[in-house]
Amino acid sequence: MTPIHWRHAGAGDADALSLLGGATFLASFANDHPGGALIDHIRSAHGVAYYQAALADPRQTVLIGETPLGAPVGYAMLTPPHLPVATDDRDVELKRIYLLGGWQGGGHGDRLMELVFEEARRRGAARLLLAVYPQNERARRFYARHGFAAIGEMTFMVGEVPFRDLIYAARL
Repeated sequence: MTPIHWRHAGAGDADALSLLGGATFLASFANDHPGGALIDHIRSAHGVAYYQAALADPRQTVLIGETPLGAPVGYAMLTPPHLPVATDDRDVELKRIYLLGGWQGGGHGDRLMELVFEEARRRGAARLLLAVYPQNERARRFYARHGFAAIGEMTFMVGEVPFRDLIYAARL
């Protein structure tokens, strides 16, 4: 399998993250999300401006993975928590973690999660939080393997369509 080089994303990565974010969200949820709502969500939540703002915010970290030729194939985004559960200043949210399908398996996801945990610990976090779509069984198994457990739920909007997400936490 092609190796992935992981690094901290910088201001010049906003275009690549926008394309990667839109592609992975579409691939992950096109099977059961209405097309118009999905496109609306991708335009706003994965637009270049969104990633430019995230990369300019020192409270956020984006790890990007590239092939040896520099093609982006995965990323993870850590942010201050914005979830409807009790949090404190030692919590970090894993806002996004995605790999293109061709790079799933072979330990790439596990390596990315190791880097996420390292970054969260470097930031002094005691707990890592995330939201996951309950129908995404593969992701839920992956998170469970890495010590995450459900602590709540929330409504996640895709365009104007509400979806139920589970909130998971892992102690660091």
